[in-house]
Amino acid sequence: MSSWEQRRDYLTQVALRSLRGHKTFDLCRSHLVQVSQISKGTIYNHFTTEADLIVAVASAQYDEWLFAAKQDAQRYPDPFSRFLYHHCYRLHQVLSQQRFVIERIMPNQTLLFEATTSCRQRFEKICDEYTQWNRNTISEVGDIPGFNRTELVMDYLRGAMINSDDSNRQANDIQLYCQFSYALTQLMGHSDKRIPTEFVFAKWLSNLSCASSAA
Repeated sequence: MSSWEQRRDYLTQVALRSLRGHKTFDLCRSHLVQVSQISKGTIYNHFTTEADLIVAVASAQYDEWLFAAKQDAQRYPDPFSRFLYHHCYRLHQVLSQQRFVIERIMPNQTLLFEATTSCRQRFEKICDEYTQWNRNTISEVGDIPGFNRTELVMDYLRGAMINSDDSNRQANDIQLYCQFSYALTQLMGHSDKRIPTEFVFAKWLSNLSCASSAA
C-alpha cells in the first residue's frame, strides 16, 4: 500500500470516528484539518469533493462488512446461521460503538455522480461484492420462488439499522436480535427454520464482550 493510500485510509478512519453518535452526515472536509492534524491542501487532494469524503466513508464501512463476511464463511459452515450472525454482528457494532449508519445516505446515485471516478468505482466494486455475498448466502439457505428475496432482505436491513439507531436500542438487548433474526428468516421465506434462542444469543453477546475486552 502506497503512502498516499495509507493517508487516505487514515483520514477515512478519522472521519468514521468523528461521525460516531451522529444521526446525519454533518462532517465536511474542512472539519478533518483539526482532528487529523493534516493540512487542508492534503485533505482536499485526497477528497476532491465533499461527495468523495462521504463515498470514501461508505467504502470503508462496506469493506469492513465484506471482510467480516469472508471470515463468517469460515466461522459458520451453515449458511442460515452465517447470514443471521453476520447481520446481528453488524447491528451490534452500530449500537455498541455508536457508529454512523451509512445506510442513511448510501447507496445514493446523486452522490456517486458527484464523486470523482476513482472514488465512485472503488465504492461500486466493494458494494457489488458485498451485495453478491448476501445474494449467494441467501441462495445457499434455499431459493424461494415468487419474490426477489435479496431485495426484500436488503431493504429491511437498511431500515432496521436506521430504526434501531434512531430509537437508541441497547447493544445488549437480547430480544432485539431475536426479533431481527425472526424478520430476516421470514423475508428469506424460511419460516420453518429455527432462529437462535435467547440463551444462545446471550452466550453470543457474552463472547463478543469478552473478545472486545481482550482487544
